[in-house]
Amino acid sequence: MSDAEVDNEVATLLRNAEQRYTTGRRRVVTALRHGTGPLTMAQILAHDASLSQSSVYRNLTILEEVGAVTRIVTGDDFSRYELAEHLTEHHHHLICTSCGDVVDFSLDDQVESTLDSSLHVAASALGFVASSHRLDLLGTCQNCR
Repeated sequence: MSDAEVDNEVATLLRNAEQRYTTGRRRVVTALRHGTGPLTMAQILAHDASLSQSSVYRNLTILEEVGAVTRIVTGDDFSRYELAEHLTEHHHHLICTSCGDVVDFSLDDQVESTLDSSLHVAASALGFVASSHRLDLLGTCQNCR
C-alpha cells in the first residue's frame, strides 16, 4: 500500500470513529511506516523530535482503538507498535524474551496456507471460528544468546 493509500485508510478509520487525522497522528503513522519493524515509544520519538511523549502516547491509544495500529507486548518493559496488518502485509514476529526485541518475518505462500488451514482445523474442533491469525515466536535473539 502506498503512503497516500495508508494515509487515506487511516483517515477513514479515524473519521468513522469521529476522530481527526491530526498532524501529530500523521507523524506517528509516518514513523511507524518508516520503521524497520515494530517500534517502542522511544524509537518513535527518536524518529520525529517534534513529537512529545504524552502526545505520542495519546495518539497511539486512539490509533490502536480505531484499528490502525497494533500493539505488541514483549517480555521487557516496553510495548512496541506497528501499523495494522491490513495497512501493510501479513507477517509474524520473532520476540526475544531476554531483551524484548521484535523482528518481523513472513512465510512463503505454501507454508502460510498450510499454517492457516491447520489453525482453522484446530479452532473449528473447539467450536471457534477464526477470522485471521497472528504468530509470535518467543525465544532468544542472536545478540542475547
